[in-house]
Formats: sequence, structure tokens, C-alpha cells
Amino acid sequence: MKAEKLSIVSELAASVAHEVRNPLTVVRGFVQLIGNSSNSTDSQRREYMDLVLTELDRAQAIITDYLGMAGQKSMAKEKINLTDTLSDITTLMTSYANYKTVKFKCEIDKDLYVFGDPIKLKQVFINIIKNSIEAVPNMGGLVTIHACLLESTIHIKISDNGIGMTKEQIERLGEPYFSSKDDGTGLGLTVTYSIVKNHGGSVKYISEINKGTVAIISLPLYFDTSSDYSHPFSENLSG
Repeated sequence: MKAEKLSIVSELAASVAHEVRNPLTVVRGFVQLIGNSSNSTDSQRREYMDLVLTELDRAQAIITDYLGMAGQKSMAKEKINLTDTLSDITTLMTSYANYKTVKFKCEIDKDLYVFGDPIKLKQVFINIIKNSIEAVPNMGGLVTIHACLLESTIHIKISDNGIGMTKEQIERLGEPYFSSKDDGTGLGLTVTYSIVKNHGGSVKYISEINKGTVAIISLPLYFDTSSDYSHPFSENLSG
């Protein structure tokens, strides 16, 4: 029992360290921009500082969330404008992408709403986008984010032209301590899969070695029963 408890503590500590590293990496990118960009305006610097504070708050929230796991704290779900969330995340990750000389291409439908925990869902998308950025080549790297509505499900498709993965690697994604990266722990995707599942969604990966990877996150659309408004269906992701 003592060995089992020590193992659980070790896994939890590694998971916390991994998840907190993501916002700290983004903060480091913005601090570099502030220090290296002599041509930036006061308003740009203020925007960078606001984003730095946002990410530090997220790191604090992640730590608080893990500390509450022992008590099986339930998710604080609410109606979320996923369109705005994805746009904010794209802006947030741009500095990290620029640091890695990676270009972003985004196509996000309007009025996409889900019912969920905003902090946890933001964590999901940052994890996956960060993995995509790190998988692409130093020159000519491209990450594409496409979000649309198909029937009653929102599909968020995150594609890259990176190194890709084998079928065996894809099958093991989400396992604790399995990672396709040399210095990875695999815990980021373990947490990602768990969060998406707890939101009634799913994560699917399609990949080919040296051609790239596509991650498709599916989440149920939030229906406002007090309104007659219905969202228009979008084109199929395969289009």
C-alpha cells in the first residue's frame, strides 16, 4: 500500500509539472518578445503583459485543480463561446509559434457554443496545438485550425505538416508516460483525453510519417432550450 501511494504521488507530481510547463513556456515567449522587440508600441507591450498575466493565472488554476483532485472536485461547467475561446488561444500561441518559426492558418465558424469547464477546455487545445507546433520543421512549418459544426457536434481539426506518427504510436496516445517525444511524459495527452471524455466528447488522431498529423476533437453542441435560434450546419470536415 505504501509503494502504491508513493507511485500515485509520483505520477501526480509529474503530471502537475508537465501541465504547468505549458503556460510557463508561453509566458517565456511573450517575455522574450517584450525584451527583444524595440519597435513594439506601448499598447502592444500592454497586450503582451496582459497575456502573460492570463497564463500565470492559468498555471495557478491548474495547480489548484490538481490539489482538488483528492476530493474529486467536480468541473465548474458553464456555457462557453468556443469561437472566442479558440480565437484567444490562437492569439496566445502565436508568440510560441513565431519563436518556432511556424505559421498559423485558422478557419473558425461563428457561434460555436459548448457546455463545459473553460479552463480545462483551454488546457486541452493548448496541449494539442503546442504538440503540433513542436512537431513541424523549423522552416515551412504550418499548423491549421479548423472548427465547424456538423449536425449537433462541433469538430475542431488541428493539422500540422510535421514528422507524423506510426499506427502503433497513435494507438498508444493517451497512455500515461507514453510519448512520441524524447523528453515527453505523455501525461499532457492523458489529461487531455480525460477532460474531453468528461465533456462528452472524443479525440481522434490521423497521421502519416513525414507528412503530418491531424487531431480531431469532437464536442457536443450546447443547445439553448430557452431560444428558438438554431445554428446553421457547416460543411463536412473532409471538404
